[in-house]
Amino acid sequence: MRTEDWGEFDGPALLLGGPVGNLQALQAALAEGAARGIPAGRTVCTGDLAAYCGRPADTADLARRTGLRIVAGNMEQSLAAGRGDCDCGFEEGAACDLLARAWFAHCDRDVGEGLRAWMGTLPSRAVFRQSGRRYAVIHGGAREVNRFLWPTYPDAVLAEEIAALEADLGRLDGVVCGHSGLAFAREVEGRTWLNVGAVGLPAHDGDPRTRFAVIEDGSAEILFLDYDHEAAAADMREAGLIQGYERTLECGWWPSEDVLPTALRRPSAA
Repeated sequence: MRTEDWGEFDGPALLLGGPVGNLQALQAALAEGAARGIPAGRTVCTGDLAAYCGRPADTADLARRTGLRIVAGNMEQSLAAGRGDCDCGFEEGAACDLLARAWFAHCDRDVGEGLRAWMGTLPSRAVFRQSGRRYAVIHGGAREVNRFLWPTYPDAVLAEEIAALEADLGRLDGVVCGHSGLAFAREVEGRTWLNVGAVGLPAHDGDPRTRFAVIEDGSAEILFLDYDHEAAAADMREAGLIQGYERTLECGWWPSEDVLPTALRRPSAA
């Protein structure tokens, strides 16, 4: 596992979960950063540039050209290694797994060798400092890139993840992660656990807006992102991705809940 040190951030940081092939969402997030005076060097992405949505190569290329600070998610690792599946951590044969086969096939066709080679150079983890606090950046879990860590999990689970990271990286004040797609912040034994969600997918709450976060002066804030979700959904339909996630971009509900803990499912599906 390779770790990069991104040094000291001399101002607020913009934090993004997976853009997941949603070009319009990434463009909107970058515009938000520019409006806040946050440059690419202080814009952090937890990986999964190319995934569910219609323009994976364009989205990954924009992230590369812009020079974002990125750690490799399961998608970057899988595409760089030519594994042939998303390695998302879904149970084999579950609805999420079956849906993933279609959108991964689109990514696999769309993402060329140049982007794959670049994805292979991304670190698995990173650290940065801001306002006297030291943060680690990971994709999913401390040891498993595709581990889902949900807001319903007890502090003890997150404390174990933090301890595993600190065993390798030293004392931390916070952890920034993504993968699960549900943004949340928690204070755990004096450390901040910050899941920034997925900037390219809504958070299964009936709202088509996505999430991003800002860290400033040691404080983290999770914010909504408005973007052209209708255009992003149209890109999915044009690409033939009509298994349900194109509707997710419009309605804010995921097409399957089998990956979610019962407490996070819609009441009618719990």
